Amino acid sequence: MSHNKSPRVKRHERLQKRIKGQANLSLTSLMDIFTILVFFLLVNSQNPAKLPDITQLQLPVSTAEKDPKEQLIVMITKKDILVQDMQIATVAEAMANKSDNIAALGAELRFRAAKTIAPLNEQGIPERDITILSDKDTPYSVIRKVMATCSQNDFAKISFAVARGGKKS
Repeated sequence: MSHNKSPRVKRHERLQKRIKGQANLSLTSLMDIFTILVFFLLVNSQNPAKLPDITQLQLPVSTAEKDPKEQLIVMITKKDILVQDMQIATVAEAMANKSDNIAALGAELRFRAAKTIAPLNEQGIPERDITILSDKDTPYSVIRKVMATCSQNDFAKISFAVARGGKKS
């Protein structure tokens, strides 16, 4: 004996099938969006601090394990001294300078320091972070003058960028 369904029951079953089919489609689309979001976040979290293009530099090799922080960058190429990829002075000018203070670099650092608020040390002097990138063959006298200029202009926390891969002792 076959059971005949009323039109109302048939309509209700069709509606249930339609709703069930839409729920599966929405869930699949939602999973795709979350998958893309997870990959995006993984890729962007790998390197928090992006260093400038250093094709013109050969960094010294070190066993350092810390990743660089996002901060002001001074780059010393074979010819120029740059702050955030903007040419400030030349290495020849820095070497010819008799004092430890590079005037153009000091002016740029004071300008950049005026834009930020830094934590104060025990003596009440602001301490800002700065990273120095220099070629491994840069004369020490130039690096010393850049470091002295940085510390005289409230950038006392100096870090050096290095290439990983040195021999561990």
